[in-house]
Amino acid sequence: MAKRDFYEILGVQKNATEADLKRAYRRLAMKYHPDRNPGDADAEQRFKEAKTAYEVLSDPQKRAAYDQFGHAGVEGGMGGGARGPGGASFSDIFSDVFGDIFGGGARGQRVYRGADLRYNMELTLEEAVHGTSTSIKVPSWKHCDACDGKGTRDGGEPETCPTCHGHGDVRVQQGFFSIQQTCPRCGGTGTIVTDPCQSCEGQGKVRHTRELSIEIPAGVDTGDRIRLSGEGEPGERGGPPGDLYVQVLVKDHPIFVRDGEHLRCQVPISIVIASLGGEMEVPTLDGRVTLRIPEGTQSGKVFRIRGKGVKPVRGGPQGDLLCRVVVETPVHLTREQKELLERFAETLEEGGDRHNPQSQSWLDKAKKFFEEFKL
Repeated sequence: MAKRDFYEILGVQKNATEADLKRAYRRLAMKYHPDRNPGDADAEQRFKEAKTAYEVLSDPQKRAAYDQFGHAGVEGGMGGGARGPGGASFSDIFSDVFGDIFGGGARGQRVYRGADLRYNMELTLEEAVHGTSTSIKVPSWKHCDACDGKGTRDGGEPETCPTCHGHGDVRVQQGFFSIQQTCPRCGGTGTIVTDPCQSCEGQGKVRHTRELSIEIPAGVDTGDRIRLSGEGEPGERGGPPGDLYVQVLVKDHPIFVRDGEHLRCQVPISIVIASLGGEMEVPTLDGRVTLRIPEGTQSGKVFRIRGKGVKPVRGGPQGDLLCRVVVETPVHLTREQKELLERFAETLEEGGDRHNPQSQSWLDKAKKFFEEFKL
């Protein structure tokens, strides 16, 4: 009986890549493996064909011989290494497929990226708005010089883990499935240290404190993070270091409250300035400015001083300073001051509603409310 073409068996073209061959074989193996098709002779035969085709085409030398001479070029090298009906068990194929998906394989050969670190930094409002340069001290790990990072007392190579034989993981058979787990003895490293270094206690790294210079950009606010690439903990087995994230917290200010790109403040004014108008100096983060108070200003009036707010760190126009004036009621009056206020109040009453428009409007509304609800 004529033998089928290996490319046809796997369902691939003659220019198929190694990845194409692997995908095709796994698809057929999952479909026709005898463990999944007990008693099905046709499925077992198809599995054997797929296995043989893959063994030949996945080997560059055998594939070249097959492409040139056909089946005759590889007759002597086919088969072998079979385990059970048709070769590898289905559980091996299953774990191999999912091992590739989830990064299976010898963990001892992997490198591990270092952990990220976070540093909470408190800033004054002035520092956050204008930006600043500072230095921070960060506790971290560094390579142990005493053992050259190997964790052993004499600096020699760690021993291969006898439980996982250096793979870093072990397989546990649970019925139909084979589950791959991290080796409990070596923690997935594939090696163990029986005579640990006294300096690092076998970890290959020691604690130390680093001092880093950092530039705080102008306009940052509470909740912003500044990323320092590569300044986290060092990686393992030559892996890249993690990053350091500086978390910003802006402290409360005695005068200003930040509101996005704007700053707000409360400015107390005397009853005289509120009544007659005038000028007063108010602080900003860039110095003093003069605020003009018009005659008859009411408490709660908000004045906008443009361009005296915050330039957002992510771009955009600079905000404003919003000053809310509060008319301050005088306290601890002398007898003479009280008499003057009483005479002043009499003159206001003589002037009627025109001196107190808001008060009169409120009284009218209250009177209407009492009449409506018969209170």
